[in-house]
Amino acid sequence: MASLEELRERLDEIDGQLVDLYEKRMKVCEEVGEYKVKAGRKVFDRQREKEKLADVASRVTGDFNKKGIQELYQQLMSMSRKLQYQQLVEAGALGRLPFIRIDDLDKKSARVVFQGTEGAYGQAAMQQFFGEDVNSFHVRTFRDAMEAIEEGAADYAVLPIENSTAGPVIEMYDLLDEFENYIVAETILPIVHTLSGLPGTKLADIQRVYSKTEALMQTSRFLDDHSDWQRISVVNTAIAAKKVLKEQDISQAAVCSAYAAKVHGLEVLVDGINNDADNSTRFIVVTNQKVFLKDASKISIRFELPHQSGSLYRILSHFIYNDLNMSKIESRPIKGRPWEYCFFVDFEGNLEEAAVKNAIRGLREEAQNLKILGNY
Repeated sequence: MASLEELRERLDEIDGQLVDLYEKRMKVCEEVGEYKVKAGRKVFDRQREKEKLADVASRVTGDFNKKGIQELYQQLMSMSRKLQYQQLVEAGALGRLPFIRIDDLDKKSARVVFQGTEGAYGQAAMQQFFGEDVNSFHVRTFRDAMEAIEEGAADYAVLPIENSTAGPVIEMYDLLDEFENYIVAETILPIVHTLSGLPGTKLADIQRVYSKTEALMQTSRFLDDHSDWQRISVVNTAIAAKKVLKEQDISQAAVCSAYAAKVHGLEVLVDGINNDADNSTRFIVVTNQKVFLKDASKISIRFELPHQSGSLYRILSHFIYNDLNMSKIESRPIKGRPWEYCFFVDFEGNLEEAAVKNAIRGLREEAQNLKILGNY
């Protein structure tokens, strides 16, 4: 029986041959890419690759080796495609992306919509980004806000998409998928909840606490110390504050921001009642124009994949190969197609960068229904 060292020497010899063959293969792939650039041919030929995988599997014995050789060739063909996408980009064959670069957003004359009512966190986020003198109005739902910018009633909408403790705002992903609106900026707002009531209210007076469901969850430790209080969910924290003011009942209180308490004339009874002191919400600034700021550094996309083993693994390789840092991925069910999903991905980059163009070229060819949601 050969020693471990002898076996390793034999593997090294085989690996040396494989490396030489890999370089020879990639050289031929480069020539294939040059041909496709000149002939205007597509890089990804799904049927050709399917036939190739079946062929190589037929040349080996045993289920383990059949699966292994197919995985190896999937990677080899993936490398070939990425090289060819790069050649297409370098030859200017990517085509112009339908997004226009701009220097700045017109914050002074913009009309902006937010969801909720006066005093909502959405209003605070809007003022944080656009300034306190912003020309704005509010609507009842996220959908109403998306419709307002789609129809031109507003230039921009400021909407929450993710909370650091409660996670993603799922409805926003569905609306970004449904509407032809695009992200142009983001702003992160620290979320500091207070317990607020009518002036002069004492904690002993309180029987019912109103707030948004997520806010009640985010302040559960404080509320658990007052287990006799009834917790009642309403649409948002500002509406909770407004309700307490309107009904003038000292047995009622709201979990809301200090800003909402001030707007609605309430007194902050206890400040900073969050479970997590670092709680914050990421808000996106959305418009109906395909534009991006020149210094944009994050891209959001949406795509679908075949319902096949390994399809997500293979598509994510485009980010790895192009040295693009993927910061977030979410999945959502596709309407009318049970147990099939679309994916939302955030990654670092600017639409004018070669690596980004190369990755998007590959994603367009290999994913289904790719949509660029914004560069911001």
